[in-house]
Amino acid sequence: MPHAPFQLHRDAYGRLVLTAENGERHEGVTPVRAFPIAAPDAGISLVSFEGHEVGWADRLADLPGDIRRLVEEDLAAREFVPEIERIAAVSSFACPSTWQVVTDRGTTELILKGEEDIRRLSQTRLLIADANGVQFLVRDLTRLDAPSRKLLDRFL
Repeated sequence: MPHAPFQLHRDAYGRLVLTAENGERHEGVTPVRAFPIAAPDAGISLVSFEGHEVGWADRLADLPGDIRRLVEEDLAAREFVPEIERIAAVSSFACPSTWQVVTDRGTTELILKGEEDIRRLSQTRLLIADANGVQFLVRDLTRLDAPSRKLLDRFL
């Protein structure tokens, strides 16, 4: 069974409280992914409300089940990076343009201000910044359908 060098629980206000092995308590800690896109399950820091790291896990899987669930719940409540599964349409190949996309969270539209808002994270992974500040992830270009890739290629 995995062992963490700290204990974690929620207080009466719903905040995470970390208790270190030496008994020191830190109220209001926040889990932060070191590599949220490239390696979301590796490198989890637990940061105090003062901004100091008070706990660390090399991998989420290294944490005991109850602690892992608390960390995953808190991360899910704060993170919002929809993953684009298909590009249904674009209003124009000139920017700004409105894109109709299907994501893992449903159908939506995003406004692309310029090609510079499409950032290549790897050979097959992209991060697209919407005009409203929402980040959309294309996890693997090769898994998009042919019409989606053709539309995207016009902007790359």
